[in-house]
Amino acid sequence: MLPVPVRRERGPAPAAAVGVRPPSRPRAELRRGSVRSAASCGATVPRSVCERAVHQERDACNRTNTPDDSEGNESEEKADEDSEREEEWDTDLEIEETKEPFDPTGRTRYIAACQLYRVVPISYFLRHMKDSELIMKHHGLGTQGAKALSLSLMTNTSIVKLNLSDNWLDGEGAAAVAEMLKENCYISGNEFDDHAAKYLSDALPANNKMESLDLSHNMLGDTSGEVLGMAIAENAGLKELNISWNYFRSQGAAALARGFEANMFLRVLDLSYNGFSNNGAAALGEALKVNNVLEELNISNNRISLEGALRFAVGLKENQTLKRLNMARNPMQSEGCFGILKSIQANSGAVVEILDFSDIPVNKDFADLCDAVKMLLPNFQIRYGGNATLHKKDQPKVEIQSWFSVEGDS
Repeated sequence: MLPVPVRRERGPAPAAAVGVRPPSRPRAELRRGSVRSAASCGATVPRSVCERAVHQERDACNRTNTPDDSEGNESEEKADEDSEREEEWDTDLEIEETKEPFDPTGRTRYIAACQLYRVVPISYFLRHMKDSELIMKHHGLGTQGAKALSLSLMTNTSIVKLNLSDNWLDGEGAAAVAEMLKENCYISGNEFDDHAAKYLSDALPANNKMESLDLSHNMLGDTSGEVLGMAIAENAGLKELNISWNYFRSQGAAALARGFEANMFLRVLDLSYNGFSNNGAAALGEALKVNNVLEELNISNNRISLEGALRFAVGLKENQTLKRLNMARNPMQSEGCFGILKSIQANSGAVVEILDFSDIPVNKDFADLCDAVKMLLPNFQIRYGGNATLHKKDQPKVEIQSWFSVEGDS
């Protein structure tokens, strides 16, 4: 005969069985890139984002399965726990009210920026923030990723060379990178090529707040010159532009010159260490005839020979705003320097104050002309030949010596 099961009455559950998470139990970590992960690194996160994360966790806690007979006690304990948790989260996340130490890598800013722009932090970037060269090719940054990266690099003091090739930056992303380069004085090379120039050209006409842009030490060539030239012509905010140490040759140089000719805001322009050659110099001369804003121009080391210098001088003869001109280390010889100086002498409205012909050998005729120009322009200073100092009006005349080797002399 089988035993008959006996039904037993269930008494109240012991206190230990109540489904309330004890306050001492560690909270589960949120996913990577969440508000918690950003706050743990000391990042500044928008208040609304923080509050939303707090409420989400609180709602998850409220859905825990608890016995009905302990509902009253549990509600009181849960309210106390939520209050303590809210105070704890407020203490952790109100970073804006505290002064944080300077972060030379930009790590905390990057994590906060990723949270703000809703992108996943790139682990490669986090690992190489302290390197002198950062190669970020083919990482698919996109517009939002470029913005987050740019915010971080504004305060980074380690990286001096940056490669962002093939990252689909688009116009807004390229504009963010350009803004970063205005603030960061350490990065000097990004390996921007003709492909990147398209995105930069899309951003320049739309951005009227940026006043200085440094694109030096890159790989921009003639194609870049054509698209950037049109963008520079339409930009209404840029006052300083540095595109030295690139690959602009005759065709790209001419396109850039047309852009400078139409720009009515640019004050300082550095085109040094390119390959403008004679055609580029002639195009710049034509631009100087029309442009009445540019005050400083550097076209040193641009393969400009005597022909290019004389063609450039034609435009300089009509310009009335240029104050500083650097044409050092060009193969223009003494005759080229003489032609430039002669155009300044013939220009009744010339305001040139500093003229640099460093590392260009000159003869006595040029030195005599220097003295004559100094009489016309009291503030005029000039550097020429192998001299390291600027020659002013009150300095004694420099003797130009020529050395000849005569056959048969001992």
